[in-house]
Amino acid sequence: MMCYSILGPFFPTEAEKKGVSNTVTGMIFGCYALFDLLASLVFGKYLVHIGAKFMFVAGLLVSGGVTILFGVLDQVPEGPVFIAMCFLVRITDAVSFSAAITASSSILAKAFPNNVATVLGCLEIFSGLGLVLGPPLGGFLYQSFGYEVPFIFLGCIVLLMVPLNMCILPNYESDPGKHSFWKLITLPKVALISFVITSLSSCFGFLDPTLSLFVLEKFNLPAGYVGLVFLGLALSYAISSPLVGLLSDKVPRLRKWLLVFGSLITAGCYMLLGPAPVLHIKSQLWLLVLILVINGISVGMSSIPTFLEVLSCAYENGFEEGLSTMGLVSGLFGAVWSVGDFIGPTLGGFLYEKLGFEWAATLQGLWALTSGLVLGLFYLLEHSRRRRRSKLQNILSIEEERTALLPGEM
Repeated sequence: MMCYSILGPFFPTEAEKKGVSNTVTGMIFGCYALFDLLASLVFGKYLVHIGAKFMFVAGLLVSGGVTILFGVLDQVPEGPVFIAMCFLVRITDAVSFSAAITASSSILAKAFPNNVATVLGCLEIFSGLGLVLGPPLGGFLYQSFGYEVPFIFLGCIVLLMVPLNMCILPNYESDPGKHSFWKLITLPKVALISFVITSLSSCFGFLDPTLSLFVLEKFNLPAGYVGLVFLGLALSYAISSPLVGLLSDKVPRLRKWLLVFGSLITAGCYMLLGPAPVLHIKSQLWLLVLILVINGISVGMSSIPTFLEVLSCAYENGFEEGLSTMGLVSGLFGAVWSVGDFIGPTLGGFLYEKLGFEWAATLQGLWALTSGLVLGLFYLLEHSRRRRRSKLQNILSIEEERTALLPGEM
């Protein structure tokens, strides 16, 4: 995650020195999500054929290598050659990252079948820390040692993880499944949960190009303090995720409502970020930071139970219990998260430019509100159908008992 987030503080400046426009720089950032989406679908489908351990270790190896390569791009001639190399390295990094993440979720689900949400929640602590620590560490190394050192330093750390994981990770063998992504995504519950995941990742991505500009403009904070504003969001997400995961594992019936209410709270947070002009609330820094902290918790409530909800829905609909289905679910999660990760910054930047931060954040919140309400309505209808089915089965069983008793009574 540090390799993913390290570019923000200094790469745009370096790209500008090489004659790269802001639009092309944005495309270099944006292509990551696009290829992460495509790769997640492929790796999720063929996880069993490739092997989960091999996919994870190979992903780490390639990711570490291309991170180091990104550090020597300042030696490449400016112009089209530099731009082409940036795209090539960034795309390769996205594919390798996708391989490692898809395999890791499947390995964890296989290794800890009774505590999937807890383990995934604990993993999110380190994802959050990586996203938080990447920009300041990258900025410090860049200022102290130049462009190359941040990438070489982090790339070497990733490469050191390769032999460690080769020794520690178990091998999991499984037969290829006969089901496809299309069969999975066309299940109504899975489609709605995917919509929620996309809205959540879009909300996260929306803040990247907009929040720092809004804070600098509205509160006149020094640039160095802007990162501290993001810290509230990342830390609350990292701390709450394992607790939500533990609750999801211990009380499975709560998962669906954590998902729904997390989306609704997220919607409320985005309407208060500005706040929305229709609310007539004055924008204050303490309120912004508080809302971001609550948002971190609400996103954890919505995102952590999704893997188990999709997996249990797949099993209920005839998917094989094993690594092949876990691979499909991992790939689907990565793919739909990437869709939101691409839409959020793109649409957010456009809306910010046209409408301002307050209205842009409000519209982003409406997406989360819509997804939460639709999924909540689906769960209520599903609960109602199950109750009716249960009553009907009870009536039929009573009738069968009466029919069986009649000959004896006669």
